Amino acid sequence: MNDRSVIHACRRQGFTLTEVLITMALALIVLATVLSCHLFGMRLFEVTKAKLGASDEARGAISTLISEIRSAKVLRIGSGTLASFAEVIPNQPQVGNAIQIYPTIGTNTFIRYFWDATDQKLKRATNDAAEAYVVAHAISNQIVFTAEDFTGRILTNNENNRVIGLSLQFYQLQYPAVSIGPGNHYDYYQLRTKITRRAL
Repeated sequence: MNDRSVIHACRRQGFTLTEVLITMALALIVLATVLSCHLFGMRLFEVTKAKLGASDEARGAISTLISEIRSAKVLRIGSGTLASFAEVIPNQPQVGNAIQIYPTIGTNTFIRYFWDATDQKLKRATNDAAEAYVVAHAISNQIVFTAEDFTGRILTNNENNRVIGLSLQFYQLQYPAVSIGPGNHYDYYQLRTKITRRAL
C-alpha cells in the first residue's frame, strides 16, 4: 500500500463542511417538528383535562340530587336560601332557584337545594343544618329547577306525575379553573337533565 492510497482512505473517513451543515439543518428541522408536536399535545391535554374535570364536577353535583328526588315523597319548587324557602304559588309557572325535597310525608324533615346569588353556587342544606354544602361552583343561571309534563311544557301546578328539570350553566370549568365567558371560546358550559320520582 503506497502513501497515496493511505491519504485517499483518510480523506474518505471525514465529512465536508457542506455535508455537516446539511445534516445539522435536517436534525434541527426534525427536532423542531417533534417539539412542536409535543407542545400541541400538551395544550390538547390541558383542554381535555379541564373538560373532564367539569364533567366530573357536574356528575358529582347531580348524582346525589337525582337519587334524593327519585326517592322523595313530596317535592316543592320555589325560591330559597339557607334560612328560608317560598314555594311557587298555584297557577304560576313552576320554576325557581330552589327545590325542597321531603323524604317522608312529614314536612319537618327536608333537603333543600338552592342557587345562592351572592357567590353563584348551587348549595345543599338539610332542615337542621347551620350552613350549606356547596354542590356546584360558577353557576350563572337563576332558574335552576323547573316542573314539567312529559312533553317538556312547564306546569302551573303540583301534578303528581311531573318531571323535574335541572339546568346548570357553568361560566367556569373547574380542575383546573378555566374561564369560558366573554373573550374565550364559549359563553357557558351547560348541564341539563330531567328527573322523575320512582314512587308516585
